[in-house]
Amino acid sequence: MGKVTGFLEIDRQVAKYQPASDRIRHFREFTIPMTDGEVQKQAARCMDCGIPFCHGPTGCPVHNQIPDWNDLVYNNNWDQAIRNLHLTNNFPEFTGRVCPAPCEEACTLNLEDTPVAIKTVEQALGDKAYELGYIVPQPAANKTGKSVAIIGSGPAGLAAAQQLARAGHMVDVYERESRPGGLLRYGIPDFKMEKHLIDRRIAQMEGEGVRFLCGVNIGVDKPLRGLLDTYDAVLYSGGSETPRPAGIPGADLEGVHDAMPYLVQQNRRVGRENIESVAWASAPILAGGKHVVVVGGGDTASDCVGTAFRQGAVNVTQLDIRPQPPEKEDKLSVWPYWATKMRTSSRRTAH
Repeated sequence: MGKVTGFLEIDRQVAKYQPASDRIRHFREFTIPMTDGEVQKQAARCMDCGIPFCHGPTGCPVHNQIPDWNDLVYNNNWDQAIRNLHLTNNFPEFTGRVCPAPCEEACTLNLEDTPVAIKTVEQALGDKAYELGYIVPQPAANKTGKSVAIIGSGPAGLAAAQQLARAGHMVDVYERESRPGGLLRYGIPDFKMEKHLIDRRIAQMEGEGVRFLCGVNIGVDKPLRGLLDTYDAVLYSGGSETPRPAGIPGADLEGVHDAMPYLVQQNRRVGRENIESVAWASAPILAGGKHVVVVGGGDTASDCVGTAFRQGAVNVTQLDIRPQPPEKEDKLSVWPYWATKMRTSSRRTAH
């Protein structure tokens, strides 16, 4: 797929970032989009590898047909590439921004070289679909007469709602917060994914007949039994939001906070909402003028680091229980699985 000798002729390239001195002044996305031609060159690096591990068991969880749409992008067939990607992924503009890209770790080219910039191409396709006006409501031609209630409007709930509505079912999505999106909206900072991306998908889904009932906390405002009596089926997609207890002395001291209330509050500020969340009600948490310590080395910790800097923290120190990993992994012993190595993110360096 792609250009037969592309991986030999073209170096890996991904979107560049705004300077750190600029991006810490705002909560907007700060990547500099690549041109169509640059994206096509990256798609050209997809080699004819025989067995494409990128969408196998260790690669893409939704089994995107990556070599196919890379080839279509390389050949300037954006229309078919977009159609192909949407066969397996309802929201490529989301995953192209926030997915950790296990497909790239599993890329065959990653054995001897740098992997194909799959995530970059995916985001470009997701954004190009809107640019070309392809993302419009696709209401079902025939209705089944069946009804489904979905509890939770995070990515799983949204994808299920869209597929069920397109199959002809009547779908109601219940969300306890004031707007749909779940952790996409309230957990992921805007500097990673701006929330207008969610709003335009919600508009498409409403055009397909999906109803969003926000401000309804199932089990509190409305009993679950009532849903079971009203709908033909109920899907629970509330996600996991309970933090893992630190279990150490001092974890309950003043000034020690879990990550989720902190991130949710800031996302609500950016969205011009009251910071009092249904699930995460607490006093305001702000890092401005403070010395901040973030405990943990994962994506959530990374988001807290980026948020603290943007709020004006004097300094931020990140602690990770694990030893510092190597700069490069032993690919022959790790591939095609996720490798432990030093990684530089938009927020900090981690692994």
